[in-house]
Amino acid sequence: MAGTIIDMSTIKQMLQLSQDGVSNRQIARQLGISRDKVNEFVNAAHKDSLGINGLLKLEDPILERRFHSGNPAYTDDRMSTFLGLLPDFVEQLGHKHVTRLMVWEDYRKIYPDGYGKSQFFFHLAQHLKAQKQSTSVLRHEAGNELYVDFAGDTLGYVDINTGECIPMQVFVATLACTDYAFAFCVPSQKTEDFLYALVRCLEFYGGVPKIVVPDNLKAAVVKADKYEPTINKAMEDMGNHYGFVVLPCQPYSPTHKGLVENQVKIIYHRIYAKLHNRQFFSAVELNASVAEFLKAHNRTRMQQRPYSREEHFHAVEKEALKPLPDTPYTMKRYADVTVQQNGHVYLSCDKHYYSVPYTLIGCKARIIFTTSLVKIYVKGEQVAVHSRERNFGYTSNDDHLASNTIAFTKRSADYYKRRAQGVSGPLFQLFNLLFERSNGSLPPEYYYKTCDMMLRLQRDNQPQFFDQACEICIENHLFTGKRLENVIKTLAKCSHEPSFTSTPTPKDHANMRGNLFFQ
Repeated sequence: MAGTIIDMSTIKQMLQLSQDGVSNRQIARQLGISRDKVNEFVNAAHKDSLGINGLLKLEDPILERRFHSGNPAYTDDRMSTFLGLLPDFVEQLGHKHVTRLMVWEDYRKIYPDGYGKSQFFFHLAQHLKAQKQSTSVLRHEAGNELYVDFAGDTLGYVDINTGECIPMQVFVATLACTDYAFAFCVPSQKTEDFLYALVRCLEFYGGVPKIVVPDNLKAAVVKADKYEPTINKAMEDMGNHYGFVVLPCQPYSPTHKGLVENQVKIIYHRIYAKLHNRQFFSAVELNASVAEFLKAHNRTRMQQRPYSREEHFHAVEKEALKPLPDTPYTMKRYADVTVQQNGHVYLSCDKHYYSVPYTLIGCKARIIFTTSLVKIYVKGEQVAVHSRERNFGYTSNDDHLASNTIAFTKRSADYYKRRAQGVSGPLFQLFNLLFERSNGSLPPEYYYKTCDMMLRLQRDNQPQFFDQACEICIENHLFTGKRLENVIKTLAKCSHEPSFTSTPTPKDHANMRGNLFFQ
């Protein structure tokens, strides 16, 4: 029916009066409708296959459909042509800078008798509206999902020593079922800070969800992908420790993390807005204030619901969470290295060396380290454990070192005196005087090489020359290896005997080739 649509209850009154024998003129007067309208509807009712009695029994929407069945003009040839071209129109509009007007102009060049601009735009809009995908209402299971993200805006505190404003990233989390929120400030979005905030989050809830849904930040996801994202190794370790699965949200899909995005927006109003005029002087002080307003936010009655987030959490979701493990997670980091010739592996981030059994020199090793502990594995077997050190140096276990290495590393003044006493009495006296003469002005290590040289001279020379030379050096206060060597050579020259011990080389043996060999 053309013109303004009349309410179905009015039409039913019109049909009822007509059935009761009231004239169309009187019906029009009683209902305040034009006589032409009454004539139009009554005639249509008589022509309908159901008749007036059947029409009066129909529900209003069905009755409306029978009287307003649509515009028959949409079935003409222009509509058939338009519908055939619709996929092409939609594809063109998908290109950058292409407008509806440009599409219509191209259409009219090919079809001069086609729809005008207004009708074309109307039918195109109707089609695009019909093509829109429907949305669904998600129903979240209690204790199933925890959404986590960082807020876009930062908070901060003032360094009391320098007066510098230190920005802090705000970690935000919410349980999907009850929308129970958590917020915590950390120095950065790095993996260490992200996982620390997540540990604090799980402690706040007092339990562990089945799934943690992070955004695609590097602290949680190495490579984002719609179907098979690559999870950060540290994040996987934490999931294994607590017993949850990591399922990152789809990249470039804000609606996939709508719960936590909405929670961030609310926290801007209920926490950020109330802190903007306040000044803090430490991260601890800042987090204490954030926790205070967070508690108030969780205890505020939710719109259109007779309870708060906190009440809903304790009533529905608290018991559905899995229990926390006995110990909190400590972040693990990994390094693949080779055992060096000195029987140590090098942890580059700390510039520190850690020992492993010397039999593994040259093997590939994996270091797994936390803030306090370093574990070293070779071929899947743990071979060493050390406390972590953050400065340059060596951490060694004597059980890992070869015997000669241990002897070398354990050198001391007493060590050299014991060795000298076992081979030569005069050398023992010389070593005593050597270490005593420093009188604390030089460290004992200063004389170790001198002692090594004197012990070598003792091995390489005849005992009578060596002991006599030591006694001469003691009498004349000569305390260097070169002086002792010169004295030994002088004594040997005076006695016309070689000072060193050697085996004479035979004049004829297998290695003698003779002068004929070189001709």
